[in-house]
Amino acid sequence: MAKRVLLALVAIALACHASANPTDSTDSTQVGRKERRAHTSGHELRNPLLNAAYQFVKEFSRVDTQYVEPQHYNFTVMLQNTNTYEIYHLANKTGQEIVFVPKPSVKLGPYVGWRWVFLGYTVDLTHLSDGDRKQDLNLSLYSNQIGIDVFYRKSGNDYTISRMDLGKQYDTSRMRGASFDGFHSSITGGNLYYIFNHRKFSYPAAYSQSTVQRRTAGSPMMGIGYTRHSLEVDWAKLADLVEQRLGATNADGIIDSSMRFSKVKYTDYSVSGGYGINWVFAYNWLFNASAMASLSYKRSTSDVQNEEKDFFRTFDFKNINLDGLFRLGLVWNNTRWYAGASAVFHAYNYRKDQFKTNNIFGSVNIYFGYNFGRR
Repeated sequence: MAKRVLLALVAIALACHASANPTDSTDSTQVGRKERRAHTSGHELRNPLLNAAYQFVKEFSRVDTQYVEPQHYNFTVMLQNTNTYEIYHLANKTGQEIVFVPKPSVKLGPYVGWRWVFLGYTVDLTHLSDGDRKQDLNLSLYSNQIGIDVFYRKSGNDYTISRMDLGKQYDTSRMRGASFDGFHSSITGGNLYYIFNHRKFSYPAAYSQSTVQRRTAGSPMMGIGYTRHSLEVDWAKLADLVEQRLGATNADGIIDSSMRFSKVKYTDYSVSGGYGINWVFAYNWLFNASAMASLSYKRSTSDVQNEEKDFFRTFDFKNINLDGLFRLGLVWNNTRWYAGASAVFHAYNYRKDQFKTNNIFGSVNIYFGYNFGRR
């Protein structure tokens, strides 16, 4: 058993190695097939299982080198600035709404990479000494045909009220910008997506700089996703803040009971589709834009006041919502030096009869790096 596990791990490593070394697929003639066989035979492995896995991935990861130039170096070092943003919008059926926004996080740190492995550490410059409990972990892997995003976010205690509307009879302008430490949220999940035109369109060229896009190309994409969300509001603390800022009495009665849940948890299963394009507008320059819309089924448990806990446990088409994933990237890469910026934003919607929430979170990265150790 241990031997099989070891062989599987080695096969995965070889697969990643093959993906990191894409081969030319511009030839479609019989001569091209002979060249591929000759090339493959030079990299045969002794173990038949490992060799079959290696040759399959090698063939599957081919790129058209007229469109995509493979990486020429084994190692890279990079300095990256990461800026994270988040918005939570709560609204109920009476028209009341509250928008919570945390202070943006500004992070800076070094990264070191070997082919497809990239490790780094960043320091949150905006929360060095304020005791904030915010946690943020993001992992993205980009190959020619498959992309993987894994993320975990847990809010800290630095939220502010960006906007509040309790009805026309209340002037809530004094609530704008008020600090509020009674809002807590977390999200854990991941996305897996497939790139159809992976021989001409390179996601790594835009987001991991392991290849260089030489000609403009685009591709349809399809994926699946899974996330777990948790949302909690201390309404008693918010009522105290409303009374303090607005001079109102009985703030508990002002905020409609349909919004005053103590905690909501839901799991999101999604199927997505979209399109991405790499626009090569000048030599060594690339602009990427991609968008994916997803149909998401949200299975939830909630202790909303006056609602039974088993309400969400049966399938209901009302639990299907539309979510989104958006990416933008600008890169300059001459294969030795590279620099650029990228933005990734996730949008989630959760709707029930009595209230709804909308959450947008994402990050903007600015980086520059150097490749070395020619292959």
